[in-house]
Amino acid sequence: QVHLLESGGGLAQAGNSLTLSCDASGRTSTVGAMGWFRQAPGKAREFVASISTSGFNVYYGDSLKGRATISRDNVSNTKNTMILQMNSLKPEDTALYYCVAGAGGITAQTTSYPYWGQGVLSTTSS
Repeated sequence: QVHLLESGGGLAQAGNSLTLSCDASGRTSTVGAMGWFRQAPGKAREFVASISTSGFNVYYGDSLKGRATISRDNVSNTKNTMILQMNSLKPEDTALYYCVAGAGGITAQTTSYPYWGQGVLSTTSS
């Protein structure tokens, strides 16, 4: 079992930056790709970014492409940390951001990530 805990959400003004963190614990030796999805009020869940086990391969969705950087640190066999740095924030970036993890490679498919965090709210004001 893998447990995911997000942190770092909050309120930011448009044009500013915000950093989200995800701490993975448990059987993290089984974790392959990790990533982020988000869901805005009244909208469907959408893919934000994914990063491979090594951290060398990354994949960004259209929503934050060019404005976000994903990274990870595989601290041990029982702990990983993943970071999403978001820049030039827009009001439409307001959403609940979910940390996800799976055993395979980077992908935008929700079904490839069996592990999900509870989500962290990021709000951008105009």
